[in-house]
Amino acid sequence: MNSDAKIPFLDLVTPHHELEEDLVAVFRQALKTAGFIGGPMVQGFEEDFAGFCGTRHCVGVGSGTDALRFALLAAGVGSGDTVLTVPNTFIATTEAVSQAGAVFDFVDIDESTYNMSPEQLREYLETKCDTDPRTGIPVSRRTGRPVKAVVPVHLYGQTADMDAILDVADRFRLIVVEDACQAHGAEYFSRKRNAWCRAGSMGAAAAFSFYPGKNLGACGEAGAVTTDDDGIAAKIRMIRDHGQARKYHHDVEGYNGRLDAIQAGILRVKLRSVDRGNGMRREIAARYNRLLSASNGLIAPIEPSWSRAVYHLYVVRTRFRDDVLKYLSENGIVCGLHYPVPLHLQKAYAGIGYREGDFPVSEKVAKEILSLPMYPTLQAEQQARVIDGIKTFFSDH
Repeated sequence: MNSDAKIPFLDLVTPHHELEEDLVAVFRQALKTAGFIGGPMVQGFEEDFAGFCGTRHCVGVGSGTDALRFALLAAGVGSGDTVLTVPNTFIATTEAVSQAGAVFDFVDIDESTYNMSPEQLREYLETKCDTDPRTGIPVSRRTGRPVKAVVPVHLYGQTADMDAILDVADRFRLIVVEDACQAHGAEYFSRKRNAWCRAGSMGAAAAFSFYPGKNLGACGEAGAVTTDDDGIAAKIRMIRDHGQARKYHHDVEGYNGRLDAIQAGILRVKLRSVDRGNGMRREIAARYNRLLSASNGLIAPIEPSWSRAVYHLYVVRTRFRDDVLKYLSENGIVCGLHYPVPLHLQKAYAGIGYREGDFPVSEKVAKEILSLPMYPTLQAEQQARVIDGIKTFFSDH
């Protein structure tokens, strides 16, 4: 099935061609006003994105990693604390915890959604912690530190089961900070609220990345924190700007983590079409689901009834992952792996003492996951080639 026309994993060229005049206008405006840091473009984007997520506040920052680090710091997480998250995520999740001064520990994922398992979270707190008799807060036996917060990751554009996670967090008095870096516009039906809630609106705060390949991507690095908490928002505004309450008056030692005005202006332009792009992603995902249903040995993504995923990535599973990846690559179809090595087995974390077998679901999934081409401009003919390639592989092998 060889073809000369390569199908890319991601198309970042076409959308920017379509928006070129509007994006160039942002740059011209910055040149005319010299408004490069802060100002109306940043404030305008923050207001628009808060409205998009259904929160009171949005604070623009330099990257998604900044967003999660600053959210944790502003929520009161720091030295001496433990933060629970999952091993099936990008390393920025745990980097942010470490850089906030805390230590992280892991709970395994749900095999159907690839997101944090509420049952594993509850089990960790019930069986791997002792309760501090003075504070009533769980203390991890593994880290020797109190568990202060939990970071569920809305992976691949699908929300974690937030009602269940928030119930556990409330019971054990934990702060919940959402890692929504892959979930712009994803929705979760909260049984408690009897309403659909957008990613970024359910925890104490949430972190978003606007890395170029995201559903809402900048033309460079950018991120944001969303929250309904006035205090958290105010702290992040200081933290991102060297701890300044006002110019040259530093209430705390902070960071240089501001959102560039040009990136904010670009994001504000692109935000107008995110819902449309997410709808196109959902249509492409539905076509994948329908046409791949007969492929033996391949598991398509599962979308629970309480989820409206936005398919930042379309991730399938197969025991023959490496062979399928090689076959598709040889036939001009570029795929990705998100993520091939769980965090607890990464060389960077060799010193924390985890071994293979400690998180069996994450480890099993990491060996089987394959990200197929997924972007709003993916053409039906291109998608048909991807599907035909997969079906041909399984029929021939």
